Amino acid sequence: MKTAIGFRPEFLDFKRGIHVGNLEERERITRILKIALESRYGEDFVTERWGRGVYWRWIGYLSRANRAAKPVSSKVSFGCAKFFLSMDTEEQLFQCGMGVERGYVKAPGDFSQCQLAEDWDWHRLVRALRPKSPMERELTRLLREGFQIRGGSWEAEEPGFAGVAKLRKRLEAAPKNEWAGFQLFYPMREAEVQSATGLDLVESMLAIFKEVTPVMNLCMQTKLRAPKIADEG
Repeated sequence: MKTAIGFRPEFLDFKRGIHVGNLEERERITRILKIALESRYGEDFVTERWGRGVYWRWIGYLSRANRAAKPVSSKVSFGCAKFFLSMDTEEQLFQCGMGVERGYVKAPGDFSQCQLAEDWDWHRLVRALRPKSPMERELTRLLREGFQIRGGSWEAEEPGFAGVAKLRKRLEAAPKNEWAGFQLFYPMREAEVQSATGLDLVESMLAIFKEVTPVMNLCMQTKLRAPKIADEG
């Protein structure tokens, strides 16, 4: 499979976004990662995206089983924790990790599907943010390894981590009429991306997803099963 991967570093464009359109299947990161995740965890994943045309700014992968298990929101991907890739063209930063959306507590206009429901993974995330908890241990470990956290209102999203209690307060304090969420990711600058091969980058993304899986499982209604055999490479 490795020899068939045609992804290239220049497909992570720090001015335009993640190059997805007008590519062969073996070059398209959406397809490459979806196949790899489904092989690793033995279940189907749904691909979400934000962007239009050839370049996308954000790509997400969520467990189909986790979404289907929700009694109210089985057709709403916003309610699910997700692996994600994102290109922040303003900060010149490629981000790879996991996220959980809160959406709106009071949704405006015709955005009812974006309004927080009782079965969204957001509630599990917030409950898990307790001192001396498994979540605190995982976040502390990942932050030592170079991961970053952002959370709160998307209109005034705050970086940094000052402990799970303060993070929980920040998330709970996000205005009800603004979109809010949580992201845990590993950042890469352009020089780091361009100095790697396409295969190196794909393997790095999959390694990052593996690292954040314990945090995902603390948020999800269903759990991602650990691989039965060690990942190749």
